[in-house]
Amino acid sequence: MRHFDLIIIGTGSGNAILDERFADWDVAVVEKGVGSHASYGGTCLNVGCIPTKMFVHTADVANAPRSGERLGVGLRLDEVRWPEIRDRVFGRIDTIAESGKRFRRDENPNVTLYEGLARFTAPRELSVETPGGPTTISADRVVLAAGGRPVIPEIPGIDNVDYHTSDSVMRLERLPEHMIILGTGFIGAEFAHIFSALGVRVTMVGRSGRVLRNEDTDVSERFTELAARQWDLRPNRRETGVEPTESGVRLHLDGPEGAEIVEGQTLLVATGRRPNSDLLDTAAAGIETAENGKIKVDSTQRTSAEGVWALGDISSDHELKHVANHEERVVQHNLLHPEEPVESDHRFVPHAVFSDPQIASVGLTEQQAVERGVRHVTATQDYGGIAYGWAMEDTTGFAKLLADPSTGKLLGAHIIGPQAPTVIQPLIQAMAFGIDARSMARGQYWIHPAMPELVENALLGLPLD
Repeated sequence: MRHFDLIIIGTGSGNAILDERFADWDVAVVEKGVGSHASYGGTCLNVGCIPTKMFVHTADVANAPRSGERLGVGLRLDEVRWPEIRDRVFGRIDTIAESGKRFRRDENPNVTLYEGLARFTAPRELSVETPGGPTTISADRVVLAAGGRPVIPEIPGIDNVDYHTSDSVMRLERLPEHMIILGTGFIGAEFAHIFSALGVRVTMVGRSGRVLRNEDTDVSERFTELAARQWDLRPNRRETGVEPTESGVRLHLDGPEGAEIVEGQTLLVATGRRPNSDLLDTAAAGIETAENGKIKVDSTQRTSAEGVWALGDISSDHELKHVANHEERVVQHNLLHPEEPVESDHRFVPHAVFSDPQIASVGLTEQQAVERGVRHVTATQDYGGIAYGWAMEDTTGFAKLLADPSTGKLLGAHIIGPQAPTVIQPLIQAMAFGIDARSMARGQYWIHPAMPELVENALLGLPLD
């Protein structure tokens, strides 16, 4: 059994831990892989944030003719060359993944790369199922950054049909005529936008009455209304069975009006993700997990086991790359400076949904503020109420802010509309640095007539004490 100074399991954000300061450490990196494709670099690079947003941008361009009509510009979508679209994305992604693996394997003499599934056999001791057979390794310190994987719901017949998840659907050989998407969360919403913009008829099925139900209710209700205009939206449905057909799949549903059947060529299961802690047999190492499978960590990212840290989707409630990167920096510091540990800061974690329209959010929703008894005031500003909104003829987007009425400190911000993830950034900054709404609104220039005036006007609309 070979012993290391450090073992890192997972090559997403965990890969970034290693820099020149670890040159004299003997390190093992373990990557289990994602399907049959290049996987070094983790979920975000291979099957998550980066490729999906490359497809989203293409979808936005494909949607231009629809936007042009209300502006008096006649545009036409002549052709969608799916293989070209797909290969542009993965021609870059796969190259980056492979070069990242080569760099760690060939240019880091202090790093040993193991490719295979790792399982704990004892505290800080693992068996790795490599192509050449199981290999046992141990270390003084272990970092768990092994991410998660798609959840597959228990639907009668699901094992008898060909279906896709977010891990595989972007590599389709050809576009289907009709895609059924199970799930009304952010994964389903983004892929519904991507494929519908490229000409695929989309049916979205969800058990909830609203799409993106975890967003602020005003935002979720508006998005649900707009989603129903674009896609065949089937909320409040329960899947009772699925079976193969000659051309694809047949999904049986139980809805408000009774039994329904939906048939399509492709089934995309987008019902969430689960942490990979169960694949690691964490109990054998004395590592505690929560009921949802997340590895329990303290504010310094330490687990319940001595010498073991965890970060990213396997332990965080925020399954977001920017959170995993933040936690990676915390773990990196604490490995190098155990006598001066730092803590993760999860106070103001933003997120975005890159669908049509886009959504961005940070802080409390109004529903959370009410449930927690937090005193607050709100203000809403429509895109249609600012000059750039007039230019875009946007009639559905808005920004909603929550603030403490006595201090003016922002409690939450929620935007639905064009470039929402960009427009929200100054609000994230204000919350992180404690800038109150009045100071933010009047303490700086706002370019006129740029889109951030949406934020300025929303700030001015807050009824503060």
